[in-house]
Amino acid sequence: MPIYVYWGEDDFAMEKAIAMLRDRVLDPQWISFNYTSFPPDQADAAIEALNQVMTPTFGAGGRLVWLINTTVCQHCPENVLAELGRSLPVIPENSFLLLTSRNKPDERLKSTKLLKQFATEFREFPLIPPWKTELLVQSVNQAAQTLGVKLTAKTSELLAESVGNDTRLLYNEMEKLRLYAQNSNKPLDVDIISKLVRNTTQNSLQLAAAIRTGDTAKALITLADLINASEPGLRIVATLIGQFRTWLWVKIMMESGERNQQAIAIAADIGNPKRIYFLQQEIRLLSVQQLISCLPLLLELEVSLKQGASEMSTLQTKVIELCQICRGSSQ
Repeated sequence: MPIYVYWGEDDFAMEKAIAMLRDRVLDPQWISFNYTSFPPDQADAAIEALNQVMTPTFGAGGRLVWLINTTVCQHCPENVLAELGRSLPVIPENSFLLLTSRNKPDERLKSTKLLKQFATEFREFPLIPPWKTELLVQSVNQAAQTLGVKLTAKTSELLAESVGNDTRLLYNEMEKLRLYAQNSNKPLDVDIISKLVRNTTQNSLQLAAAIRTGDTAKALITLADLINASEPGLRIVATLIGQFRTWLWVKIMMESGERNQQAIAIAADIGNPKRIYFLQQEIRLLSVQQLISCLPLLLELEVSLKQGASEMSTLQTKVIELCQICRGSSQ
């Protein structure tokens, strides 16, 4: 069935997939007749979209009906569910229904089960967790290959560190590098990347590193830089939680006497076992108990932010408390 369901937080990657679908389905000369989008604030958007997708195509090409940021996979009224049940099995082959959302579909809902049953593509566009550096480097290499930019292993790592999991920024910077290096067969070196790529000197992983060493002053300065750069508080917390969980798993495995880096990597959900040595060095002065004590504070911080607490002051308070826990290791 010509039904596509896209969701996730990587807006740029999703936009690229939507553009590819639109170009494949629609004839440029008939777009005004065969392309309709329904914003989430439009009344009865889902019903209207299902009615529209059943309409025969005008002229050449296919029809594309897009439900933008729809909630039918999170909360589906009975009348919409009934219309889904009637329409999905009989959508014309040349009409395409696209549903997008930032939120993951609720697998328990009848509407989600219906869409999964009939969908041609049911696809997630997740952001790579900032602490999964090997996946970030892989993403950089994929973008470089797509745009024809030659990189070395070191420049790939530098780009991954600079842009993080911001796919839009990655492709913008890669396009800049492509224009700079056109007609050259030599890989770009670290010096050129450092000069051309936007300088993102502070990131959430650096905040985690400052907390780990108990350096309160550096942690608060890094936090202020992140907030000033409009980094969302919940994203900062998600990175911290992921990093501290990774450190805790590695420490627990070390304390249990495990020496096999492959086994530690599997337990800690780390794709590249070569990272284990460096993680072990990072946490050699921290105890298992210190790392365990940090997690409840981070979870409290996440809950506070989700409940609407003042972002800056709440983050500052918890960062100070986390530094105090870790500082014992260096005293």
